[in-house]
Amino acid sequence: MDPTPRDIGWIEVITGCMFSGKTEELIRRVRRAMYARQRVVVFKPRIDNRYTDDSVGSHSGQQLRAVRVDHVHQIRAYIQDARVVAIDEAQFMGPELVGLCESLANEGLRVIVAGLDMDYRGVPFEPIPQLLAVSEYITKNLAVCAVCGNPADRSQRLVEGSDRLLVGASDKYEARCRAHWSPDGFELRQQPLPLGVNLAELTD
Repeated sequence: MDPTPRDIGWIEVITGCMFSGKTEELIRRVRRAMYARQRVVVFKPRIDNRYTDDSVGSHSGQQLRAVRVDHVHQIRAYIQDARVVAIDEAQFMGPELVGLCESLANEGLRVIVAGLDMDYRGVPFEPIPQLLAVSEYITKNLAVCAVCGNPADRSQRLVEGSDRLLVGASDKYEARCRAHWSPDGFELRQQPLPLGVNLAELTD
């Protein structure tokens, strides 16, 4: 990351496909801010009911206390004197999130956002593309393809259904590279992962 700005706010976006470590990176940044004695508040959409109700959680088991909200407009009521605002699973928050993040950054807050950049069809997942355009810092994580072990940037849905919003983990999704991803649904693995690759250790 570039030198940290002083006396101004900014927006950081952490993005990538499923199992790329987005939430784990958000947790890491939040904990560093807490170690620096900065007041932090973390949010997640109520639709994300994985792991625990009152925490954001990574696939590797890390957790951090969070406020669940039904709508972006509820976030301001919980910020109070916070200096750092973190929002996980931002793809579920809707287009209003962009204006809120801009407003908070303009008021001098550090805003950390994590979310999917594409849905299971490979279509840009709003509001992440818009947040990328207005953010100061962008981190795009790659996962490990569940088929061949190459770097993966796409989320393969493993179950039937056309709903864009389907919350799930390894029971419903895999990380795939471009060559082994299909928007039409699950494809059987065609070759084993390279010797020594353990997906459980490489996912967030």
